[in-house]
Amino acid sequence: MTVTQEGARTYQVRTYGCQMNVHDSERLSGLLEDAGYVPAPDGETADVVVFNTCAVRENADNRLYGNLGHLRPAKTRNPRMQIAVGGCLAQKDQGEIVRKAPWVDVVFGTHNIGSLPVMLERARIEGEAQVELKESLEVFPSTLPTKRESPYAAWVSISVGCNNTCTFCIVPSLRGKEKDRRPGDILAEVQTLVDQGVLEVTLLGQNVNTYGVEFGDRLAFGKLLRACGDIEGLERVRFTSPHPAAFTDDVIAAMAETPNVMHQLHMPLQSGSSRILKAMRRSYRAERYLGIIERVRAAMPDAAISTDIIVGFPGETEEDFQGTLDVVRQSRFANAFTFQYSIRPGTPAATMPDQVPKEVVQERYERLVALQEEISWEENKKQVGRTLEVLVAEGEGRKDDATRRLSGRAPDNRLVHFAVGAEVPRPGDMVTVEVTYAAPHHLVADGAVRSVRRTRAGDAWEARQAGPSAGPGVMLGMPTVGRPAPLPAAPAGACSAH
Repeated sequence: MTVTQEGARTYQVRTYGCQMNVHDSERLSGLLEDAGYVPAPDGETADVVVFNTCAVRENADNRLYGNLGHLRPAKTRNPRMQIAVGGCLAQKDQGEIVRKAPWVDVVFGTHNIGSLPVMLERARIEGEAQVELKESLEVFPSTLPTKRESPYAAWVSISVGCNNTCTFCIVPSLRGKEKDRRPGDILAEVQTLVDQGVLEVTLLGQNVNTYGVEFGDRLAFGKLLRACGDIEGLERVRFTSPHPAAFTDDVIAAMAETPNVMHQLHMPLQSGSSRILKAMRRSYRAERYLGIIERVRAAMPDAAISTDIIVGFPGETEEDFQGTLDVVRQSRFANAFTFQYSIRPGTPAATMPDQVPKEVVQERYERLVALQEEISWEENKKQVGRTLEVLVAEGEGRKDDATRRLSGRAPDNRLVHFAVGAEVPRPGDMVTVEVTYAAPHHLVADGAVRSVRRTRAGDAWEARQAGPSAGPGVMLGMPTVGRPAPLPAAPAGACSAH
Protein backbone atom coordinates (compact mmCIF):
# COMPACT_ATOMS: atom_id res chain seq x y z
CA MET A 1 0.00 0.00 0.00
CA THR A 2 1.23 3.49 -0.82
CA VAL A 3 1.77 5.81 2.14
CA THR A 4 2.26 9.54 1.71
CA GLN A 5 4.06 11.88 4.06
CA GLU A 6 1.65 13.14 6.70
CA GLY A 7 0.30 16.52 5.70
CA ALA A 8 2.03 16.58 2.31
CA ARG A 9 -0.08 17.52 -0.68
CA THR A 10 -0.40 14.86 -3.37
CA TYR A 11 -0.11 15.28 -7.13
CA GLN A 12 -0.83 13.46 -10.38
CA VAL A 13 0.38 14.37 -13.88
CA ARG A 14 -1.78 13.31 -16.83
CA THR A 15 0.03 13.48 -20.15
CA TYR A 16 -1.24 13.50 -23.72
CA GLY A 17 0.82 13.63 -26.89
CA CYS A 18 4.32 12.91 -28.02
CA GLN A 19 7.50 11.90 -26.22
CA MET A 20 8.48 15.55 -25.81
CA ASN A 21 5.42 15.91 -23.59
CA VAL A 22 6.26 12.70 -21.74
CA HIS A 23 9.71 14.07 -20.93
CA ASP A 24 8.22 17.45 -19.94
CA SER A 25 5.95 15.57 -17.52
CA GLU A 26 8.98 13.97 -15.92
CA ARG A 27 10.17 17.52 -15.25
CA LEU A 28 6.78 18.62 -13.93
CA SER A 29 6.85 15.69 -11.49
CA GLY A 30 10.39 16.60 -10.48
CA LEU A 31 9.43 20.24 -9.89
CA LEU A 32 6.44 19.27 -7.74
CA GLU A 33 8.42 16.80 -5.63
CA ASP A 34 11.17 19.37 -5.25
CA ALA A 35 8.48 21.70 -3.86
CA GLY A 36 7.32 19.10 -1.32
CA TYR A 37 4.45 17.39 -3.14
CA VAL A 38 4.21 13.59 -3.15
CA PRO A 39 2.66 11.22 -5.73
CA ALA A 40 -1.01 10.45 -5.12
CA PRO A 41 -1.73 6.87 -4.02
CA ASP A 42 -3.27 4.64 -6.67
CA GLY A 43 -7.01 5.10 -6.97
CA GLU A 44 -7.14 8.38 -5.05
CA THR A 45 -7.82 11.81 -6.51
CA ALA A 46 -4.76 13.99 -6.02
CA ASP A 47 -4.72 17.38 -4.32
CA VAL A 48 -3.07 18.74 -7.47
CA VAL A 49 -3.91 17.33 -10.91
CA VAL A 50 -1.78 18.60 -13.80
CA PHE A 51 -2.84 18.10 -17.42
CA ASN A 52 0.08 18.26 -19.87
CA THR A 53 -1.80 18.70 -23.12
CA CYS A 54 -1.29 18.17 -26.84
CA ALA A 55 -2.75 20.38 -29.57
CA VAL A 56 -1.89 18.04 -32.44
CA ARG A 57 -4.23 15.13 -31.84
CA GLU A 58 -7.80 15.20 -33.15
CA ASN A 59 -10.38 16.49 -30.66
CA ALA A 60 -7.62 17.31 -28.14
CA ASP A 61 -9.66 20.18 -26.72
CA ASN A 62 -12.80 18.04 -26.32
CA ARG A 63 -10.79 15.45 -24.42
CA LEU A 64 -9.31 18.08 -22.13
CA TYR A 65 -12.62 19.79 -21.31
CA GLY A 66 -14.28 16.41 -20.76
CA ASN A 67 -11.60 15.44 -18.25
CA LEU A 68 -11.79 18.82 -16.56
CA GLY A 69 -15.57 18.37 -16.25
CA HIS A 70 -15.12 14.97 -14.60
CA LEU A 71 -12.87 16.54 -11.95
CA ARG A 72 -15.22 19.40 -11.09
CA PRO A 73 -17.23 17.45 -8.45
CA ALA A 74 -14.01 16.27 -6.77
CA LYS A 75 -12.78 19.85 -6.63
CA THR A 76 -16.07 20.98 -5.10
CA ARG A 77 -15.71 18.29 -2.39
CA ASN A 78 -12.05 19.05 -1.68
CA PRO A 79 -11.25 22.74 -1.20
CA ARG A 80 -7.51 21.91 -1.12
CA MET A 81 -7.63 20.52 -4.64
CA GLN A 82 -6.03 22.45 -7.51
CA ILE A 83 -6.14 21.81 -11.26
CA ALA A 84 -3.39 23.00 -13.62
CA VAL A 85 -3.32 22.87 -17.42
CA GLY A 86 -0.09 23.15 -19.38
CA GLY A 87 1.44 22.05 -22.67
CA CYS A 88 0.66 22.82 -26.29
CA LEU A 89 -3.13 23.20 -25.97
CA ALA A 90 -2.63 25.63 -23.08
CA GLN A 91 -0.16 27.63 -25.20
CA LYS A 92 -2.67 27.71 -28.07
CA ASP A 93 -5.90 28.42 -26.19
CA GLN A 94 -4.43 30.60 -23.40
CA GLY A 95 -7.22 32.48 -21.58
CA GLU A 96 -9.90 30.36 -23.27
CA ILE A 97 -9.31 27.48 -20.82
CA VAL A 98 -10.23 29.51 -17.72
CA ARG A 99 -13.27 30.94 -19.53
CA LYS A 100 -14.58 27.47 -20.44
CA ALA A 101 -13.51 25.82 -17.17
CA PRO A 102 -13.42 28.51 -14.46
CA TRP A 103 -12.59 25.92 -11.80
CA VAL A 104 -9.07 25.57 -13.27
CA ASP A 105 -6.47 27.20 -10.99
CA VAL A 106 -3.38 27.45 -13.19
CA VAL A 107 -2.71 27.68 -16.93
CA PHE A 108 0.93 27.62 -18.08
CA GLY A 109 2.59 27.22 -21.47
CA THR A 110 5.33 25.23 -23.15
CA HIS A 111 7.94 27.90 -22.41
CA ASN A 112 7.50 28.23 -18.65
CA ILE A 113 6.89 24.81 -17.11
CA GLY A 114 9.33 25.78 -14.35
CA SER A 115 6.74 28.30 -13.07
CA LEU A 116 4.21 25.64 -12.02
CA PRO A 117 4.96 25.37 -8.25
CA VAL A 118 5.01 29.16 -7.81
CA MET A 119 1.79 29.59 -9.79
CA LEU A 120 0.03 26.92 -7.71
CA GLU A 121 1.04 28.70 -4.50
CA ARG A 122 0.00 32.07 -5.89
CA ALA A 123 -3.41 30.69 -6.92
CA ARG A 124 -3.88 29.23 -3.44
CA ILE A 125 -3.00 32.48 -1.65
CA GLU A 126 -4.84 34.85 -3.99
CA GLY A 127 -7.84 32.59 -4.50
CA GLU A 128 -8.03 33.18 -8.25
CA ALA A 129 -6.80 31.52 -11.43
CA GLN A 130 -3.26 32.22 -12.55
CA VAL A 131 -2.56 32.32 -16.30
CA GLU A 132 1.03 32.73 -17.48
CA LEU A 133 2.15 31.93 -21.03
CA LYS A 134 5.55 33.08 -22.21
CA GLU A 135 6.22 33.67 -25.90
CA SER A 136 9.78 32.40 -25.69
CA LEU A 137 11.71 29.86 -23.64
CA GLU A 138 12.59 31.05 -20.12
CA VAL A 139 15.14 28.35 -19.36
CA PHE A 140 16.14 25.17 -21.19
CA PRO A 141 13.88 22.53 -19.60
CA SER A 142 16.72 20.08 -18.94
CA THR A 143 18.03 22.38 -16.20
CA LEU A 144 14.85 21.72 -14.18
CA PRO A 145 14.43 18.93 -11.60
CA THR A 146 13.33 15.70 -13.26
CA LYS A 147 11.63 12.61 -11.89
CA ARG A 148 12.56 9.88 -14.36
CA GLU A 149 9.89 7.30 -15.10
CA SER A 150 12.40 4.53 -15.79
CA PRO A 151 15.61 3.66 -13.92
CA TYR A 152 17.10 1.82 -16.93
CA ALA A 153 16.27 4.03 -19.94
CA ALA A 154 15.85 7.78 -20.30
CA TRP A 155 14.90 10.60 -22.65
CA VAL A 156 17.51 13.32 -23.17
CA SER A 157 16.43 16.53 -24.94
CA ILE A 158 19.09 17.96 -27.25
CA SER A 159 16.87 20.70 -28.71
CA VAL A 160 13.41 22.18 -28.43
CA GLY A 161 11.34 24.01 -31.02
CA CYS A 162 11.14 23.75 -34.80
CA ASN A 163 12.20 25.93 -37.73
CA ASN A 164 9.99 24.18 -40.30
CA THR A 165 6.61 25.33 -41.60
CA CYS A 166 4.76 22.09 -42.41
CA THR A 167 1.23 23.10 -43.39
CA PHE A 168 -0.45 20.41 -41.25
CA CYS A 169 1.45 21.24 -38.05
CA ILE A 170 0.83 23.85 -35.38
CA VAL A 171 3.84 22.91 -33.22
CA PRO A 172 6.32 25.62 -34.38
CA SER A 173 3.91 28.35 -33.25
CA LEU A 174 3.52 26.63 -29.86
CA ARG A 175 7.08 25.58 -29.07
CA GLY A 176 8.93 28.30 -30.96
CA LYS A 177 12.10 28.32 -33.04
CA GLU A 178 14.72 25.61 -32.53
CA LYS A 179 16.95 26.06 -29.49
CA ASP A 180 19.96 23.76 -29.20
CA ARG A 181 21.75 22.69 -26.04
CA ARG A 182 25.52 22.75 -25.96
CA PRO A 183 27.10 19.32 -26.56
CA GLY A 184 28.91 19.42 -23.21
CA ASP A 185 25.64 19.92 -21.34
CA ILE A 186 23.99 17.01 -23.17
CA LEU A 187 26.91 14.64 -22.59
CA ALA A 188 27.09 15.65 -18.93
CA GLU A 189 23.41 14.74 -18.51
CA VAL A 190 23.95 11.40 -20.28
CA GLN A 191 26.96 10.64 -18.06
CA THR A 192 24.96 11.44 -14.93
CA LEU A 193 22.18 9.12 -16.08
CA VAL A 194 24.66 6.32 -16.77
CA ASP A 195 26.20 6.84 -13.31
CA GLN A 196 22.69 6.31 -11.90
CA GLY A 197 22.32 2.97 -13.73
CA VAL A 198 20.69 3.97 -17.04
CA LEU A 199 21.72 1.72 -19.96
CA GLU A 200 19.76 3.33 -22.78
CA VAL A 201 19.15 6.94 -23.79
CA THR A 202 16.93 8.33 -26.53
CA LEU A 203 18.00 11.73 -27.84
CA LEU A 204 14.97 13.95 -28.41
CA GLY A 205 14.33 16.90 -30.67
CA GLN A 206 11.45 18.18 -32.77
CA ASN A 207 13.88 17.69 -35.70
CA VAL A 208 16.63 15.87 -33.88
CA ASN A 209 19.08 15.78 -36.80
CA THR A 210 19.02 19.55 -37.39
CA TYR A 211 20.80 19.81 -34.04
CA GLY A 212 23.60 22.38 -34.34
CA VAL A 213 21.71 24.85 -36.53
CA GLU A 214 21.68 27.40 -33.72
CA PHE A 215 25.46 27.40 -33.30
CA GLY A 216 26.29 26.85 -36.96
CA ASP A 217 27.59 23.27 -37.06
CA ARG A 218 25.72 21.14 -39.60
CA LEU A 219 27.71 18.06 -38.58
CA ALA A 220 26.92 18.48 -34.86
CA PHE A 221 24.40 15.65 -34.63
CA GLY A 222 26.73 13.01 -36.07
CA LYS A 223 29.47 14.26 -33.73
CA LEU A 224 27.08 13.95 -30.78
CA LEU A 225 26.24 10.34 -31.68
CA ARG A 226 29.94 9.48 -31.86
CA ALA A 227 30.59 11.20 -28.52
CA CYS A 228 27.87 9.07 -26.91
CA GLY A 229 29.89 6.06 -28.07
CA ASP A 230 32.70 7.13 -25.74
CA ILE A 231 30.55 6.98 -22.59
CA GLU A 232 31.44 3.80 -20.72
CA GLY A 233 28.41 1.87 -19.51
CA LEU A 234 26.02 3.41 -22.06
CA GLU A 235 24.84 0.37 -24.01
CA ARG A 236 22.11 1.73 -26.28
CA VAL A 237 21.62 5.10 -27.97
CA ARG A 238 18.51 5.95 -30.00
CA PHE A 239 17.13 9.19 -31.39
CA THR A 240 13.83 10.54 -32.63
CA SER A 241 12.68 12.02 -34.89
CA PRO A 242 14.92 13.06 -37.79
CA HIS A 243 13.71 15.09 -40.75
CA PRO A 244 14.49 13.53 -44.17
CA ALA A 245 15.45 16.91 -45.66
CA ALA A 246 18.31 17.27 -43.17
CA PHE A 247 19.38 13.62 -43.06
CA THR A 248 23.04 13.50 -44.07
CA ASP A 249 25.52 10.74 -44.83
CA ASP A 250 27.69 11.64 -41.82
CA VAL A 251 24.78 10.62 -39.56
CA ILE A 252 24.48 7.28 -41.36
CA ALA A 253 28.24 6.77 -40.89
CA ALA A 254 28.00 7.68 -37.20
CA MET A 255 25.16 5.17 -36.73
CA ALA A 256 27.06 2.42 -38.52
CA GLU A 257 30.42 3.07 -36.85
CA THR A 258 29.40 3.77 -33.23
CA PRO A 259 28.79 0.43 -31.48
CA ASN A 260 26.21 1.63 -28.97
CA VAL A 261 24.08 3.54 -31.52
CA MET A 262 21.27 1.16 -32.40
CA HIS A 263 20.53 0.18 -35.99
CA GLN A 264 17.01 1.55 -35.71
CA LEU A 265 15.60 4.59 -37.46
CA HIS A 266 12.21 6.26 -37.13
CA MET A 267 12.00 8.69 -40.05
CA PRO A 268 8.63 10.26 -40.93
CA LEU A 269 7.58 9.95 -44.59
CA GLN A 270 4.12 11.59 -44.29
CA SER A 271 3.36 10.99 -48.00
CA GLY A 272 4.88 9.13 -50.91
CA SER A 273 3.57 11.69 -53.40
CA SER A 274 6.04 14.45 -54.21
CA ARG A 275 3.12 16.70 -55.16
CA ILE A 276 1.55 16.25 -51.73
CA LEU A 277 4.91 16.62 -49.99
CA LYS A 278 5.25 19.99 -51.68
CA ALA A 279 1.76 20.99 -50.50
CA MET A 280 2.75 19.90 -47.00
CA ARG A 281 5.90 22.07 -47.27
CA ARG A 282 8.03 19.01 -46.60
CA SER A 283 11.32 20.04 -48.17
CA TYR A 284 12.18 16.66 -49.70
CA ARG A 285 10.59 14.43 -52.31
CA ALA A 286 9.89 10.70 -52.49
CA GLU A 287 13.10 10.02 -54.43
CA ARG A 288 15.26 11.63 -51.74
CA TYR A 289 13.48 9.67 -49.02
CA LEU A 290 14.04 6.36 -50.82
CA GLY A 291 17.69 7.31 -51.38
CA ILE A 292 18.19 7.73 -47.63
CA ILE A 293 16.58 4.34 -46.98
CA GLU A 294 18.89 2.76 -49.56
CA ARG A 295 22.03 4.29 -48.04
CA VAL A 296 21.01 3.34 -44.49
CA ARG A 297 20.47 -0.27 -45.54
CA ALA A 298 23.76 -0.35 -47.45
CA ALA A 299 25.60 0.74 -44.30
CA MET A 300 23.44 -1.31 -41.87
CA PRO A 301 21.67 -4.22 -43.58
CA ASP A 302 20.00 -5.19 -40.29
CA ALA A 303 18.49 -1.72 -39.69
CA ALA A 304 14.82 -1.62 -38.68
CA ILE A 305 13.15 1.46 -40.16
CA SER A 306 9.78 2.84 -39.10
CA THR A 307 7.84 5.89 -40.20
CA ASP A 308 4.80 8.16 -39.87
CA ILE A 309 2.29 8.56 -42.72
CA ILE A 310 -0.68 10.90 -43.12
CA VAL A 311 -3.54 9.65 -45.29
CA GLY A 312 -6.01 12.01 -46.97
CA PHE A 313 -4.14 15.31 -46.89
CA PRO A 314 -6.13 18.02 -48.75
CA GLY A 315 -5.94 17.50 -52.51
CA GLU A 316 -4.68 13.91 -52.26
CA THR A 317 -5.83 11.95 -55.30
CA GLU A 318 -5.88 8.20 -55.79
CA GLU A 319 -2.71 8.61 -57.85
CA ASP A 320 -1.03 10.42 -54.96
CA PHE A 321 -2.11 7.68 -52.57
CA GLN A 322 -0.72 5.03 -54.90
CA GLY A 323 2.59 6.90 -54.65
CA THR A 324 2.49 6.40 -50.89
CA LEU A 325 1.77 2.69 -51.29
CA ASP A 326 4.68 2.41 -53.73
CA VAL A 327 7.13 4.01 -51.28
CA VAL A 328 5.86 1.72 -48.50
CA ARG A 329 6.43 -1.34 -50.70
CA GLN A 330 9.96 -0.22 -51.57
CA SER A 331 10.92 0.87 -48.06
CA ARG A 332 9.89 -2.36 -46.29
CA PHE A 333 9.21 -0.58 -43.01
CA ALA A 334 9.37 -2.65 -39.84
CA ASN A 335 6.28 -0.70 -38.83
CA ALA A 336 4.46 2.48 -39.79
CA PHE A 337 2.30 4.76 -37.71
CA THR A 338 -0.54 5.90 -39.91
CA PHE A 339 -2.82 8.85 -39.30
CA GLN A 340 -5.99 9.96 -41.04
CA TYR A 341 -5.70 13.64 -41.86
CA SER A 342 -8.12 15.81 -39.94
CA ILE A 343 -8.36 19.57 -39.80
CA ARG A 344 -6.27 21.27 -37.13
CA PRO A 345 -7.46 24.86 -36.61
CA GLY A 346 -4.62 27.33 -36.94
CA THR A 347 -2.71 25.36 -39.59
CA PRO A 348 -2.49 26.40 -43.28
CA ALA A 349 -3.85 23.01 -44.35
CA ALA A 350 -7.08 23.65 -42.44
CA THR A 351 -8.24 26.16 -45.06
CA MET A 352 -6.89 24.42 -48.16
CA PRO A 353 -9.38 23.51 -50.90
CA ASP A 354 -10.17 19.93 -51.91
CA GLN A 355 -10.50 18.46 -48.41
CA VAL A 356 -10.80 14.71 -48.96
CA PRO A 357 -14.14 13.17 -47.86
CA LYS A 358 -13.97 11.18 -44.63
CA GLU A 359 -15.15 7.95 -46.24
CA VAL A 360 -12.40 8.17 -48.89
CA VAL A 361 -9.75 8.81 -46.23
CA GLN A 362 -11.02 5.83 -44.22
CA GLU A 363 -10.92 3.47 -47.21
CA ARG A 364 -7.38 4.53 -48.15
CA TYR A 365 -6.26 4.26 -44.54
CA GLU A 366 -7.53 0.66 -44.35
CA ARG A 367 -5.66 -0.26 -47.54
CA LEU A 368 -2.43 1.26 -46.24
CA VAL A 369 -2.73 -0.47 -42.87
CA ALA A 370 -3.37 -3.83 -44.57
CA LEU A 371 -0.29 -3.43 -46.77
CA GLN A 372 1.94 -2.40 -43.88
CA GLU A 373 0.66 -5.26 -41.69
CA GLU A 374 1.66 -7.69 -44.44
CA ILE A 375 5.12 -6.14 -44.76
CA SER A 376 5.66 -5.96 -40.98
CA TRP A 377 4.81 -9.62 -40.62
CA GLU A 378 7.09 -10.64 -43.48
CA GLU A 379 9.95 -8.61 -42.01
CA ASN A 380 9.39 -10.04 -38.54
CA LYS A 381 9.37 -13.60 -39.89
CA LYS A 382 12.97 -13.01 -41.00
CA GLN A 383 13.86 -12.70 -37.31
CA VAL A 384 12.79 -16.28 -36.47
CA GLY A 385 15.82 -18.34 -35.49
CA ARG A 386 17.94 -15.27 -34.68
CA THR A 387 19.59 -14.87 -31.29
CA LEU A 388 18.86 -11.45 -29.78
CA GLU A 389 19.94 -9.60 -26.67
CA VAL A 390 16.81 -8.12 -25.11
CA LEU A 391 16.66 -5.27 -22.59
CA VAL A 392 13.99 -6.43 -20.14
CA ALA A 393 11.27 -3.82 -19.75
CA GLU A 394 8.51 -3.08 -17.30
CA GLY A 395 4.92 -3.07 -18.48
CA GLU A 396 5.52 -3.90 -22.16
CA GLY A 397 3.40 -7.03 -22.61
CA ARG A 398 -0.31 -6.80 -21.79
CA LYS A 399 -0.69 -10.60 -21.66
CA ASP A 400 2.57 -11.39 -19.88
CA ASP A 401 0.84 -12.49 -16.66
CA ALA A 402 -1.37 -14.94 -18.54
CA THR A 403 1.40 -16.30 -20.75
CA ARG A 404 4.04 -16.29 -17.99
CA ARG A 405 6.37 -14.36 -20.24
CA LEU A 406 8.37 -11.20 -19.76
CA SER A 407 8.96 -8.62 -22.47
CA GLY A 408 11.64 -6.27 -23.68
CA ARG A 409 13.23 -4.58 -26.65
CA ALA A 410 15.76 -6.00 -29.11
CA PRO A 411 18.58 -3.70 -30.29
CA ASP A 412 16.48 -2.70 -33.33
CA ASN A 413 13.60 -1.82 -30.95
CA ARG A 414 11.39 -4.77 -31.90
CA LEU A 415 9.20 -5.92 -29.03
CA VAL A 416 10.10 -9.44 -27.82
CA HIS A 417 8.03 -11.59 -25.45
CA PHE A 418 10.15 -14.37 -23.93
CA ALA A 419 9.58 -17.35 -21.67
CA VAL A 420 11.06 -17.05 -18.19
CA GLY A 421 13.55 -19.70 -17.05
CA ALA A 422 14.81 -20.62 -13.58
CA GLU A 423 16.51 -17.25 -13.20
CA VAL A 424 13.99 -14.44 -13.42
CA PRO A 425 15.54 -11.24 -14.81
CA ARG A 426 14.60 -7.79 -13.55
CA PRO A 427 13.59 -4.81 -15.70
CA GLY A 428 16.90 -3.32 -16.81
CA ASP A 429 18.66 -6.69 -17.03
CA MET A 430 19.70 -8.19 -20.38
CA VAL A 431 18.63 -11.63 -21.62
CA THR A 432 19.83 -13.55 -24.65
CA VAL A 433 17.02 -15.44 -26.41
CA GLU A 434 16.26 -17.18 -29.69
CA VAL A 435 13.21 -16.02 -31.63
CA THR A 436 10.72 -18.86 -32.19
CA TYR A 437 7.67 -17.06 -33.61
CA ALA A 438 6.82 -13.79 -35.34
CA ALA A 439 3.65 -11.73 -35.39
CA PRO A 440 3.20 -8.41 -37.23
CA HIS A 441 3.88 -6.31 -34.12
CA HIS A 442 6.04 -8.51 -31.89
CA LEU A 443 8.36 -11.49 -31.67
CA VAL A 444 8.15 -14.47 -29.32
CA ALA A 445 11.04 -16.46 -27.84
CA ASP A 446 9.55 -19.50 -26.13
CA GLY A 447 12.72 -21.56 -25.92
CA ALA A 448 15.08 -21.55 -22.97
CA VAL A 449 16.71 -18.20 -22.20
CA ARG A 450 20.33 -18.58 -23.28
CA SER A 451 21.67 -16.25 -20.59
CA VAL A 452 20.68 -13.55 -18.11
CA ARG A 453 23.05 -10.62 -17.57
CA ARG A 454 22.31 -8.77 -14.38
CA THR A 455 23.05 -5.07 -14.79
CA ARG A 456 23.43 -1.87 -12.80
CA ALA A 457 20.13 -0.83 -14.38
CA GLY A 458 18.45 -3.91 -12.89
CA ASP A 459 20.02 -3.02 -9.53
CA ALA A 460 18.58 0.51 -9.88
CA TRP A 461 15.14 -0.88 -10.67
CA GLU A 462 15.31 -3.20 -7.65
CA ALA A 463 16.38 -0.33 -5.40
CA ARG A 464 13.46 1.77 -6.63
CA GLN A 465 11.01 -1.02 -5.79
CA ALA A 466 12.33 -1.08 -2.22
CA GLY A 467 11.82 2.69 -1.87
CA PRO A 468 8.65 4.80 -1.80
CA SER A 469 6.10 4.10 -4.50
CA ALA A 470 6.38 6.23 -7.63
CA GLY A 471 2.59 6.67 -7.76
CA PRO A 472 0.55 6.54 -10.96
CA GLY A 473 3.22 8.17 -13.11
CA VAL A 474 2.69 9.48 -16.61
CA MET A 475 -0.22 8.40 -18.76
CA LEU A 476 -0.11 8.79 -22.52
CA GLY A 477 -2.83 9.74 -24.91
CA MET A 478 -0.60 8.39 -27.66
CA PRO A 479 2.20 5.83 -27.87
CA THR A 480 5.91 6.44 -28.44
CA VAL A 481 9.02 5.06 -30.06
CA GLY A 482 12.12 3.71 -28.39
CA ARG A 483 10.43 3.75 -25.14
CA PRO A 484 12.58 4.58 -22.19
CA ALA A 485 9.66 4.35 -19.78
CA PRO A 486 7.16 1.51 -19.27
CA LEU A 487 4.57 3.01 -21.59
CA PRO A 488 2.65 1.59 -24.56
CA ALA A 489 5.07 1.28 -27.49
CA ALA A 490 4.56 3.03 -30.78
CA PRO A 491 5.58 6.10 -32.71
CA ALA A 492 6.94 9.49 -32.40
CA GLY A 493 3.93 11.75 -32.16
CA ALA A 494 3.06 14.24 -34.81
CA CYS A 495 4.51 16.98 -32.63
CA SER A 496 8.03 15.57 -32.82
CA ALA A 497 7.93 13.87 -36.20
CA HIS A 498 8.58 16.81 -38.49
